[in-house]
Amino acid sequence: MSSKVLIVDDSRVDLEILKTIVSKQGYEVITAISGQEAVEKATSTHPDLIFMDVIMENKDGFEACREIISNTETKDIPIIFVTGKCQKADRIWAELQGGKALVGKPFTPDQIVNEINKHI
Repeated sequence: MSSKVLIVDDSRVDLEILKTIVSKQGYEVITAISGQEAVEKATSTHPDLIFMDVIMENKDGFEACREIISNTETKDIPIIFVTGKCQKADRIWAELQGGKALVGKPFTPDQIVNEINKHI
């Protein structure tokens, strides 16, 4: 059974780029375009890893992360934030929300693959 990776981003372009990088590594890709959808898909599909944008409509990535890690069924899924917000304060805040890492945009395929290799 191949590992599943949930990619969450409200930017269709970033979503497609991430999807291409992850699927080329042989992983099954599930996508969501909002924090709310991320929470629902994490609960219903139990991915092995989540790449999550931060700035999204109605529920941002930090809120979605807190919800996912507070659920006993999904609390152990590593969440990697992929965001344009990548100052030192953002990195610290991401960790405080329960994120395992933060990758700044624009990202390279290598950065994404490194995170996959670290967490799956």
